[in-house]
Amino acid sequence: MLLQTVRPNIVQAIRAYRVEDLMQAAQDAGQHFLYANLSPAETKQDVLELIASNFLFPAHFGKNMEALYDCMTNLVHKSGTQPGFVVVLDQLPDHAKFDREAREQLLDVFREAADFWAERKISFRCFYSFQ
Repeated sequence: MLLQTVRPNIVQAIRAYRVEDLMQAAQDAGQHFLYANLSPAETKQDVLELIASNFLFPAHFGKNMEALYDCMTNLVHKSGTQPGFVVVLDQLPDHAKFDREAREQLLDVFREAADFWAERKISFRCFYSFQ
């Protein structure tokens, strides 16, 4: 099984993995599959709005990094027992309006979410790619 070759709580580049294979592996493992195609995004605000829309965040989502962390952790944790997560952030912007610092801030939120879920013995794998 594909997920057995990937640490359970990690944020990493998608590299040789295909989105379709990750989706199938999540389904086979009974885990949530969260996918966001971020290619239309130009700014941090655009990225957050696309993630919120694709991940079906509540309407009150604050569209900032703290709110993203809350939605990826506490909000989900309070909704009940979780089977695990496979997250794909596809085509992260790579230009002046969404620079390296903004990308690292975003990926840090997902790293912190991975740590949150690791403490609860729930796998949280996040894969990302750049435009």
